[in-house]
Amino acid sequence: MCSQSDIPETNVDVLIIGAGPAGLMAAASFAHLTAIPSASPLSVRIIDKRSTKIFSGQADGLQCRSLEIFDSLGFADRAWKEANHMIEICMWNPDATGIIQRSDRIPDTIVGLSRFQQIVLQQGRIERFFLDNIQKYSGGAIKVERAILPTSLQIGEERVKVTVRKLTEEEATPPQATTGSKSDMTDGLFRSNLVGDDYEDKNITDAKGGEEEVINAKFVIGCDGARSWTRRALGPEFELQGEATDFIWGVMDIIPLTDFPDIRMRCAIHSANDGSLMVIPRENRLVRLYIQLKEVTPDASARADRSKITPELIFGAAQKILRPYKIDYEYCDWWTAYQIGQRISPSFSHPSNKVFLAGDAVHTHSPKAGQGMNVSMQDSFNLAWKVGLIAKGICHPRILDTYQSERRRVAQDLIEFDHKFSRLFSGRPAKDVMDAEGVSMAEFKDAFLKGNLFASGLSVDYGPSSLVVKSGDPGELGDRSVRSRNLEGVRRITVEEFEVKQSLAKGLPVGMRFNSFKVLNQACARPWHFQERLKADGRFRIVLFAGDILDQAQKQRVEVFCDKLSSSNGFMRRATPEGAKIDSVIEVLTIHSAKRTETELLRDFPDILHPFDPHTGWDYNKVFVDDESYHEGFGNAYKNYGVDKEKGCVVAVRPDQYVGWVGELEDFEQLQEYFEGIFLV
Repeated sequence: MCSQSDIPETNVDVLIIGAGPAGLMAAASFAHLTAIPSASPLSVRIIDKRSTKIFSGQADGLQCRSLEIFDSLGFADRAWKEANHMIEICMWNPDATGIIQRSDRIPDTIVGLSRFQQIVLQQGRIERFFLDNIQKYSGGAIKVERAILPTSLQIGEERVKVTVRKLTEEEATPPQATTGSKSDMTDGLFRSNLVGDDYEDKNITDAKGGEEEVINAKFVIGCDGARSWTRRALGPEFELQGEATDFIWGVMDIIPLTDFPDIRMRCAIHSANDGSLMVIPRENRLVRLYIQLKEVTPDASARADRSKITPELIFGAAQKILRPYKIDYEYCDWWTAYQIGQRISPSFSHPSNKVFLAGDAVHTHSPKAGQGMNVSMQDSFNLAWKVGLIAKGICHPRILDTYQSERRRVAQDLIEFDHKFSRLFSGRPAKDVMDAEGVSMAEFKDAFLKGNLFASGLSVDYGPSSLVVKSGDPGELGDRSVRSRNLEGVRRITVEEFEVKQSLAKGLPVGMRFNSFKVLNQACARPWHFQERLKADGRFRIVLFAGDILDQAQKQRVEVFCDKLSSSNGFMRRATPEGAKIDSVIEVLTIHSAKRTETELLRDFPDILHPFDPHTGWDYNKVFVDDESYHEGFGNAYKNYGVDKEKGCVVAVRPDQYVGWVGELEDFEQLQEYFEGIFLV
């Protein structure tokens, strides 16, 4: 073992601990920031204590918002092609005689919310897409370093010192059982909340024979799961708070042999007396079954005896719930069990804003609504661009406070939803209106319908901050913490003033993600979903709804706005590093409403809207028109965005596709104030 003085030390901008979906999302986001100019390249390392990535089981649901993010990173098409698409939900409830009957069909995803619908695909494939994407966009500079265990963390004034140790193959291999007579099926219990916090690490010894290293990082992001080492290293004040229920559920991924008619539909099944079951049809003939285990109850320690939980026990419960239909299997890919509960950390980041927690490290809940992986990835997607632009010296450090206020509130909302939904799912169906102890199936359906919007990921609405200009109390619209009430850099706006601003683009609520409708490229007439142009490359966007550019008065308004935008004193040039392209930090995208065939890119639009490069010429991919395409119809973007087709408006969009500000073309000074509160100009 090396003495402390012999341990090698390295410096890095960002250290990510944990290479699950949340950690890989952060790493991918940093990889895409390489195009943002800075004095030195952004250095990022990602470590994980396991020797390999996930190959089976774990999370499987991908909501609309996650797919929109994947598309902005460039690999949504891979997930879309491989996954099973969730189109319809069937509800099965007992009739008067206690026999389960199909009672309802509802759409799995609310129609018209997004260009994507919910899909299911095993976590191992999703991690593979991330790894390939990180390799491509970082040029191999960012890669997962496996079998690395952090052992100590010290937060200094400038950097965070993390000591790590290389694990042996035995130490890095998680303990798994091969219980069951059918096959050596993979056991996921080692990651379940039914086991102790030290179960997964029981192979790790106290001996420090492996190589050690000290990593000095400007920022540390802990994405290391519900038993987060990073969270424990920050102290007891970061412990998860909440409660567990008495409901125990099993999970099995099988290829079913059954006469149940809706086995390829998502199903919510309540039996009269044997518990409940959810059917999730998967890719490659697989079906995931979430099965209530009424025969297993927690003991005095509030934790169930996992030694009693076997695939045979879990599947036997499923067979009882599905009666009179029959189900069997020959192949099981993975199984686990868990205890329903909801917990959240009081804080998502250290007061120094140098160490952050994301995903299961700060919030845990049941998998009933398919939210765990999605919300975890969206945590780190929200955080990474903020950390990256600050590390590059482009944005003001104050914007880091918005991570806690924005994402902790989302987690709080998820936990409240999951608390109600999981209990409705686990309860016994009411026999009649006088059955007070039973669950009303009408109430359950209503919760399912309302939950569909939440489960899509598209109901997230961030409160006022330095990044979001809207009315309201930042604390009440954040997570109600002291940090969410930080008004440094925040432009206060009255309710009346905000209503006027929001009325300029009713379909683009400030604080919510930029919705997508079809527009045409002005230069080549190709139709695009506009959201496809909002890539996750770290750039802010100014979306100029130029209105009727052929109207002389409107054209003059556009020209005055563009003159200010291109001015040497304007925020856009001041935020751009010397020698860099004008669109390298803030990109301007235009949507106009005149007829495409009557307008010309070079004649009718100021240069700043399609910048010229001496090597590649004019940029033909920044000006779009709300017009009908030859093959894909009319997107009606102005109408759907709620923008006046004559006067237009201006919208500022954050790197994560959320709307930050809306105003008139004449409100340039307010737009400048918005960006000056964000950038180190």
